[in-house]
Parts: sequence; structure tokens; C-alpha cells
Amino acid sequence: MADIAVLGHGVVGSGVLEVMLTHRESITRRAKEEIHVKHILDLREFPELSYAASFTKDFQVILQDPEVKIVVECMGGLEPAYTFVKQCLSNGKSVVTSNKELVAAKGAKLLALAQRNNLNFLFEASVGGGIPIIRPISQCLAANEVGEIAGILNGTTNFILTKMIREHMEFGEALALAQQLGYAERDPSADVEGADACRKICILASLAFGTHVYPEDVHTEGITRITLEDVAYADAWGGVIKLIGQVKMLESGKITIMVAPMFISRESQLANVDDVFNGILVRGDATGDVVFYGKGAGKLPTASAVVADVIDCVKHFKARKYLFWEDAKPGYVEPFGSVLDAFFVHIKGESSSDAVFAQAEEKFPGAARIIRKDEMPGEAGFSVSGITENDLQAALSELAASGISVLNRVKISDF
Repeated sequence: MADIAVLGHGVVGSGVLEVMLTHRESITRRAKEEIHVKHILDLREFPELSYAASFTKDFQVILQDPEVKIVVECMGGLEPAYTFVKQCLSNGKSVVTSNKELVAAKGAKLLALAQRNNLNFLFEASVGGGIPIIRPISQCLAANEVGEIAGILNGTTNFILTKMIREHMEFGEALALAQQLGYAERDPSADVEGADACRKICILASLAFGTHVYPEDVHTEGITRITLEDVAYADAWGGVIKLIGQVKMLESGKITIMVAPMFISRESQLANVDDVFNGILVRGDATGDVVFYGKGAGKLPTASAVVADVIDCVKHFKARKYLFWEDAKPGYVEPFGSVLDAFFVHIKGESSSDAVFAQAEEKFPGAARIIRKDEMPGEAGFSVSGITENDLQAALSELAASGISVLNRVKISDF
């Protein structure tokens, strides 16, 4: 029998217990050993549960129990999760976590500690919930040189954008609906501002390229500035708007990484990933594009991925799983503003739309005009390519100085 402990009995933690109890026989068969949840750490009490006797409020009970070989961290946040996980790995206990904030910020340190102690630190559930992505990149695609990863990594923002695209809801109305349906937290700022997707793309980038990428080094934009007019321009251009986390290896050996709303061509495999679903595209040199699709969050999908890692841990007590990346060196991430890219720009002036676009053409030679349905007088949209963010902003500032209002600019994807 393999004894484990679970830290936290919230949405994911309770889901782990539910999956463990509901699928006890099949889990035992796959692990080739019975897995027993000996301790559950939570400050609350749950006397109505069949496993109420397993609860403890003292982490030291778990840390000092020599029979507990695997600890499942489902607390979320950096502290006390980081301290607890570090102590577990220092005391002979492998760790499985669903905590994207922890892995994104401290992954390199915790993987190094696990390696030194011949233990496992596994985190399949931290990125795609129930979508398998960590294991496929580290194992199934190991023969490939991964050149790029791009994904819709947050269900809340994808739901909001889907409502704006399909039903022409304003951003605020779509956000309120997401909250009403339980797809967004009471304060969903981490979702709509892109922080959630940022942590996830950092984990994928670190895994794919072997060097830790920190969220604070990543250019991040949310969807709060996206309007129905932008959605209409995307449609006229031939695509949709999605919040994308993207990382790409450059010829220089550096990476460019960002989270931002992007125009996505209707021909892209990510264009039809709608509602609360996530989609992750991995571009390998041998496989080409491989796409992983499914619900990226939720109690049981996430718990399923956690339990799969527990089973993997049990099967590898004496043989450590190879999952590792180094800490980053300075300058590894190319500054966002210096990378050549393509953008959509939405402007408005006091003269006719034709005259406003003509002014823009003077600053952006080769700009391609996009005309949307029901375009307002003085309004113009256009795309421009082969330009850096820094140069784009400089030219837009000159336009603004001449009396043209810059309403928005949105990156145009290349996948």
C-alpha cells in the first residue's frame, strides 16, 4: 500500500478525493498497488464526509510521517505552498501539484531539489487541467525540436470572447455572464488581465526549452480593451480574436514570449476553440503542428490529471521521472518591443475614413486597409507587418499628435 497526503480540500483537493474513491479499483490496477489517502490538511472541518477522520490542521503530522511517500499540493498560491512543498522534497516525499503559480515561480528550484533527493515533482494539472500537455511535451514529443507553442490557456477569457464574437455581447455583459455561470471568480482579474495564461505559457516554455521563464519577464496583455468593433474588424480580416499565450525560439537562441489578444485566421486550428475550452498548439520539427484540446479547468478534469501524476509517482518510487529545467540566464527573453511582428490598428479622425487612412499610410507604408461592416465616419482599420512594437508605438504617437485617435492595436498571429 502507498500512503499519500493531500494539502487542501478546496475544489481540486476534494476532486482528488472524489476521483480516488470513485475509481479505487482501476487506480489500484494501474498503479499496481493500492493508494491510500492517510492525511488531508485543511483548517476547516468536514464531519459529514466518510473520510473525516483523515483531516489534520497540522502540517507537521504529514511531514513527520515516514509512511507518507507522496504529498499532493492543492492549496494554490505561493505561500505556504512553496514552504510546504520544499520541506516535503527535503524530507523524502515526492510531490504532485496542480498549482500553476507555484510551478511558474519556483519550478526550477523545486525540480532541482527533487533531483538532488532522487524524488519526483510532477505538475501535469498545472497547465491544462484535464488536458494532457506536460507529459506529451516531455515524453511523446521528446524526439522533436519544439520551435513554438501557442495556446488558448484560459477558459474564462475564451468564454467572454466567444460571446462577443457569436452574440455580439459587450465585454462587461459577457464577463457578468461568465461569473453568473461560475466560469469566473468573483474577482476574475487574473483571467481577464492575462496573468493566468501567463503562468501557464511560462511553464510550457520552461519545459519545452529547458530554461526557466519567469512570469515577470513575459509581456502580458488582457482582453479588457477589446471591443465589438475590434471583433468586427477581425471578422472582416478573415478571423477571430483569441487571448493567446505564445512562445517561440529565435535563431539567436533567445525566446520571444507573450500573452496577448491576437487576430487568428479562421484557417488556424485554434480558431474554433470556443467557450470554456482550451487549445494548445505545439510546433515540432518532425511532427509539425500537434494540437491538444479540452476543458482546461474544472474540479474533476483537474483532479483526474493530479491522480494520474500520483499513479506515475507510485510506479516510479525507485526510478525518478526525468522532468527538469535550468534557471534562466540574463537576457534569455528577447524584449517584446524589439521583435518584428504584425499588428491590426484601429484609428479615428475628424475627416472621412479614406482621408484618415491616407494619413496612416504616410506613417505605415504598405499598410493594408480593413473595412468592417457598419464602419463609422472617420474610422479606419488596417494591418501592418514587419514592424516592431517600439516602432509601431512611435509611429502611432506621431499619428496621435496630428489629431488621429488610436483606439486600439492588436497583434496578428502567424499560426
